[in-house]
Amino acid sequence: MEVMPHHANTHRGPAVATRPASGLVPPSTWRDGLPVVRGLGFTLRELVAADAPTLMQHLTPAEVSRFISPPPASVTGFERFIVWAQRERAAGRYACFAVVPDGEQTAVGIFQVRRLEGREGVAEWGFILGAAYWGTGIFLAGAERVVDFAFTEMGLHRLEARASVANGRGNGALAKLGAVREAVLRRSFERHGAWHDQALWTLWRDDWRERLSAPAAAGTRVH
Repeated sequence: MEVMPHHANTHRGPAVATRPASGLVPPSTWRDGLPVVRGLGFTLRELVAADAPTLMQHLTPAEVSRFISPPPASVTGFERFIVWAQRERAAGRYACFAVVPDGEQTAVGIFQVRRLEGREGVAEWGFILGAAYWGTGIFLAGAERVVDFAFTEMGLHRLEARASVANGRGNGALAKLGAVREAVLRRSFERHGAWHDQALWTLWRDDWRERLSAPAAAGTRVH
């Protein structure tokens, strides 16, 4: 998702229960509050106001934000985004997890899932992580848990992600996760006055469940 949805009017968002993701502690329903998801070296949780300063620090440098629409330009802007994210989650349209590495108290990145209006069971998802945490394994492990949450708790059957063709790191991460590149959307994303082609990557619930069950049959784990 090459969009940082921080304006209240930017975006619009039933759950089926299968197995919960490893380390996931669900509330009564995700609309009441996102679960806390623990992985090796990190925690995913609901965004809170205290995350705004570190999100500003980690997500606004040019090397991080070059392939997404402009993030908020101030801590206040991130605070507004957090309020908006909580409101959209309560409406069942959007889930945004803060990425908190072990040893830290506040977010250094986010995973977000946005239900697409008029397309039942389909959502767009995306991620952004501070450069200091690239290559640490947090993305892949966190993404697996978020995708599992989207399919099991949000009741989705298809996830779509768009990544600039020039974004080698982002495309490589999606491929490693097992996403399928379905198309190239020509000149579909504008940044700094230039138009970029985007790759459309998809994940299907049935394919995801097969991927999870295959290692289990071999006596190994996905995470």
